[in-house]
Amino acid sequence: MKIALIRKNYSPYGGAENYMSLVSKGLQAQGHEVHIFSSDAWPEGRYITHKVQSIRKPSFLSHMLFANNLRKELKKDSFDCVLSFERVIFGDIHPVGKKAQTEFSNGVYRAGDGCHREWLKKRAMVEPVLKRLSFSLNPLHLVLLNLEKKCFLSSRVIIANSNMVKKDIMRHYRVPEEKITVIYNGIDLRRFQPVPREQKNVLKESFGVFGIRKKEKVILFAGADFKRKGLDTLLKAFSMMDTSDVKLLVAGRAIEPQYLSMVKSLGISRKTIFWGSEYKIERLYAIADVFVLPTIYDPFSNAALEAMASGLPVVTTSYNGASELIENGVHGYVIDNPLDAGAFAGRISDSLKQVEKMGGNARIRAEAHSIEQAINSIIGVISETG
Repeated sequence: MKIALIRKNYSPYGGAENYMSLVSKGLQAQGHEVHIFSSDAWPEGRYITHKVQSIRKPSFLSHMLFANNLRKELKKDSFDCVLSFERVIFGDIHPVGKKAQTEFSNGVYRAGDGCHREWLKKRAMVEPVLKRLSFSLNPLHLVLLNLEKKCFLSSRVIIANSNMVKKDIMRHYRVPEEKITVIYNGIDLRRFQPVPREQKNVLKESFGVFGIRKKEKVILFAGADFKRKGLDTLLKAFSMMDTSDVKLLVAGRAIEPQYLSMVKSLGISRKTIFWGSEYKIERLYAIADVFVLPTIYDPFSNAALEAMASGLPVVTTSYNGASELIENGVHGYVIDNPLDAGAFAGRISDSLKQVEKMGGNARIRAEAHSIEQAINSIIGVISETG
């Protein structure tokens, strides 16, 4: 088959870009002809690249131009399937009976970014009133919501990375259930593996300069967007716990003054380590005992699945699509209210008492979600669509 893959920008560190590259390799291995449409240059490969004109700033105009110019570029050729990792318009929607006809009736959209309308709703939980009001006036949000609606309605198939996202799309845009296929994210099971307890203790000693002792338990938080990922809730929860033999390790980006002030006011400065953004995540999983992510919205947190594969119990929220893989008391815990610091304090403490058992269960659950399986499932959808 002749297949078009779409991603607006390229970064070697981008999760969607790396995912699309793996899909491309999988398709090529099966003998398919792959074309990549993007505004950025992609690394050389066995695919054919097509430049889609756009601009960097302002962001709302960048998205509009890419979506409009992409349609023009796609019309220059014919493809058996168009798979987009970006909110795009597969064609004008012309109702015919109860169905819709579009220019590219073989369009597949992987909703890896989730549902923007739902994200704005969840974000309102932690934003002041004026900020919430600005959402309805911000041109970027208006453009993304418009693109999202047209993308969902004009796609032949939507791939959601969790049932949570599937339900959000159905609720906000009245998309038929049969149009949405759920394929969980997959991870590299060879890269993320459990570390034996003795080795973990040795690794902890190597972090002694940062105040971590061999016998101490380590709670890990990793995420660049501290507000969305729920660091505020975790810091409050940590201050409620018995931290005599526990350290909290925060990684993701350079620490902001507001969080330094917060840990000081909560009295947990000596127990909290801010690691910054320069790290190999595997090394942090290797010294950690529990992974915690009180996120207010995550379509599917790769970090949560990576932690499970690394043999860590995971404590997260039901607003994280990856929570669908977690059974309470077996692989970790799922908390319904992402702002309930008391609930997190209790469940983190419970997890620390069952690290080995729950961590082992978490690894077994993660083994069913390899990157290879996920990619093959996506290719299967493409094959059925083309």
